[in-house]
Amino acid sequence: MNYPVEMGGGVTPGNIESPPVVAPQNELSEILKQILDIQKEMLNHQRAALAAHDHAARWKSFISRWPDDFPGLPDMSKNALPHLEKAYGKMIYDIVERISDDSDCIDNEFGLQEFLDRYGMRLAQIGTLLNLVAPLADLGNNPES
Repeated sequence: MNYPVEMGGGVTPGNIESPPVVAPQNELSEILKQILDIQKEMLNHQRAALAAHDHAARWKSFISRWPDDFPGLPDMSKNALPHLEKAYGKMIYDIVERISDDSDCIDNEFGLQEFLDRYGMRLAQIGTLLNLVAPLADLGNNPES
């Protein structure tokens, strides 16, 4: 079986539009410019991300908005921070000591739940307090704040 194959509307050599030939040097400089533009965009994005996550700037803004309502808050935080750190360290010490003395205390479901009920929430709460007070204490250490 033979089927006829027709080539319709063919392209003649005169119809082909070739892309303009770019000299290799111009192409290379154009690619380098594009790379540089992308790197500048990435740098601006990273700067914006850093500014959005700058907790010290947030606390400085907070303190500057409420100077009369919270006078001396950075200095008081600086004084309170060692006490919070000591309490946090004591809790961690108690946890480690408990596990060292009785390594089976968290091996079963009941023991693990009792252990978490006793230490978990308090440890998480004091850790949160430390994360809130420490940046304020750092503002108390900086003379320009």
